[in-house]
Amino acid sequence: MNSRKVYVDVEVTHRKDGSARPNTITFEDEGKFEIDRVLQICRAASTKVGGTGIRYTVLISGKQAYLFDEENGRWFVEAKNRGNGN
Repeated sequence: MNSRKVYVDVEVTHRKDGSARPNTITFEDEGKFEIDRVLQICRAASTKVGGTGIRYTVLISGKQAYLFDEENGRWFVEAKNRGNGN
């Protein structure tokens, strides 16, 4: 498996229409990243790391990523494994 589930802190704007817009993602060891754009929002499962929820397809520094809201207050991303078997 080339990916792992990483739980992250997310700053979110909750709008009066009930929608949510994630603004930043903070990784414990890599810092804070601004979400440039939300491309798509849908209910989906992560086929790489397991888990389901609302999947946000986002752009961060020009790179596409999936951000999942498990709807229990927890957010995760599909992070690439680093070398050395991690």
